[in-house]
This record gives sequence, C-alpha cells and structure tokens, in this order.
Amino acid sequence: MAIIHSESSSDNKFWGLFTQQLNQTSNSVSSVARSLLPTRRRLRLDPSTKLYFPYEPGKQVRSAIRIKNTSKSHVAFKFQTTAPKSCFMRPPGGILAPGETIIATVFKFVELPENNETQKDQKSNVKFKIMSLKVKGELDYVPELFDEQRDQVAVEQILRVVFLDADRPSSVSWYKKKSNV
Repeated sequence: MAIIHSESSSDNKFWGLFTQQLNQTSNSVSSVARSLLPTRRRLRLDPSTKLYFPYEPGKQVRSAIRIKNTSKSHVAFKFQTTAPKSCFMRPPGGILAPGETIIATVFKFVELPENNETQKDQKSNVKFKIMSLKVKGELDYVPELFDEQRDQVAVEQILRVVFLDADRPSSVSWYKKKSNV
C-alpha cells in the first residue's frame, strides 16, 4: 500500500506562519534572556573595589588604579564620581586596544575634619564609577561616545574610598607599593 502525500497551499501557508512565529518568539526570548544575564566585564581593575588614599586633611592626595582591557576588541572607558568638585582622574577616559593596560591617577581633596573628628570618624561617601563601551577599531576618544551608544554602556565597577592612616608606616608603605607612587 502506497501512501500518497499531497500538500495544499493552505498547509504551506500555515507551516510558514508557524515557523516564522516560532523564530520571532525564540529571538525575542533569547534577547530577553541575554538582557537578564550579567554583563561580561571588558576591563580588569586593580584595585578592584576600593581606592586607597592617605588621610591628609586639607591636602590633595592621589591614588592609582590599573585598568586592563581583557576583551578581544577595542574598549572605551570613562570615569565618573559623585564628587566632581573634589575628585578627578587622569586620564578621565580613553580607548584601550585588546590586552592594553594603563595606570590612571585619581586625585581627591581631603576635607578638614569638623570639630574633634578623628580619621576613623571620617567616612567618605564618595564613589567612583568606571564605565566601558565596546568600540570598532582605533577611534579618537570623545566622552560623547557614551551618550551616543547609551544602551551598549556597561558599568564595570563602583569603587569606594578608603583612607589610610599616614602616621602608620605599614599602611603607607602598602599604599605606595600598590599605587606605584
């Protein structure tokens, strides 16, 4: 007994619509799933969570951070702070080639303590944010890149300020070694 298989044009339209709908659903599901996954870091920061500054009230102090591009493409980075009047970074941003490393310097003005506050009472609410953006090839860095491609920007890390006691040699020598000052 032979089985005769005939396809009508209405069957073809149905299966075509079904597979088209299935493809659209799977694409939207995968894009939603991708958006929920944590962003893969493009940069490695050292130190990775805190910036260490000597506690010297009334002075501008500095710390260093090593930024390395760990991705296979060029990456732009940008520095932001919650205290732009008392903190800044040099360079404030740039573009790193794959595998490239730079050491950036972060400057901070240390406020004079109020009344009888000691260093331990001084808590800094200042935070630093390093953002990254994958870019195509070697471009000239302009901060507007981050505005133009806002949906592609990743926050690499938010760093907190830690003050080191300048009177304790062990913490100061550790700071100098870490920041290459």
